[in-house]
Amino acid sequence: MKSTTICLTSAVLGMFSAFGEDSHIDPALPSYAAVSGVSGNLNSMGSDTLNNLMTLWAEGFKKAYPNVNVQIEGKGSSTAPPALIEGTAQLGPMSRPMKAEEIDAFEKKHGYKPTEVRVAIDALAVFVHKDNPLKGVTMKQVDAIFSQTRKKGGDDVTEWAQLGLDAWKGRALSLFGRNSASGTYGFFQEHALAKGDFKASVKEQPGSSAVVQGIGADPYAIGYSGIGYKSSGVRALPIAGDDGEFYDANYTNALDGNYPLARFLVVYVNKKPNQALDTLTFEFLKFVLSKEGQMIVEKDGYYPVPAEVAAETLDSLVK
Repeated sequence: MKSTTICLTSAVLGMFSAFGEDSHIDPALPSYAAVSGVSGNLNSMGSDTLNNLMTLWAEGFKKAYPNVNVQIEGKGSSTAPPALIEGTAQLGPMSRPMKAEEIDAFEKKHGYKPTEVRVAIDALAVFVHKDNPLKGVTMKQVDAIFSQTRKKGGDDVTEWAQLGLDAWKGRALSLFGRNSASGTYGFFQEHALAKGDFKASVKEQPGSSAVVQGIGADPYAIGYSGIGYKSSGVRALPIAGDDGEFYDANYTNALDGNYPLARFLVVYVNKKPNQALDTLTFEFLKFVLSKEGQMIVEKDGYYPVPAEVAAETLDSLVK
């Protein structure tokens, strides 16, 4: 199962009713139990999308281990690989998989590849103002809206009437997005724009919250951000993929792979082959992938990972 491909069976989807209709916490996730001898400093550098989650996880972890100090910096996913390579951080949160050249640079320094830890599920959303009446967009339209190269073959879309909103004829789309240091920028460019180029008119923001705030303040705005940053001022548009069916940006559609912009959020670590991860880093990730850690994921607006994903991931950190 790759970071960019999320597709689990309906049997897994049916396991979550024990926590109520509004919760998607897998009841098979283990509760976290603190162990003795855990102290020290943890540094995290990377994704802005994961910034709130990393902060909330750190707060929960510190309750179990008051002597642990966690420092978090979230300026964008592209800052994670250099921090792991140079050893200035043990945790490298990213909202996209590492690029081949980033993995190569890490391997050149350390002699082995970094280890990817899947920590949450995101439905990367295309947001509009809450009062925007648009029913949904196709992936081809998303490309035509945001890309100047339009590799998916659509005609350039610059006005709302081109998307069927005749009452808004002559009203230009106001485009919001992330800056190039962002993993969300990279993921959106690869999957929504088929690796094409963004339009120069996209107003690039340094953080996900700024994107959503901008859209919420502009009735004619449209932009993209992780679903965890959804606010009362915006609405996530249903998106149609190759099958022509429109899918909401929700847990079920993200997990079964129907929502075309679903992704895993990940944390990369420096783990030597055939050696267990250091205790402090391992216990933090064990907390993240516990029932308590995944409840934090849900509270922050993202979607929890199934127990089978958590178990498989943790198993890879002790070998």
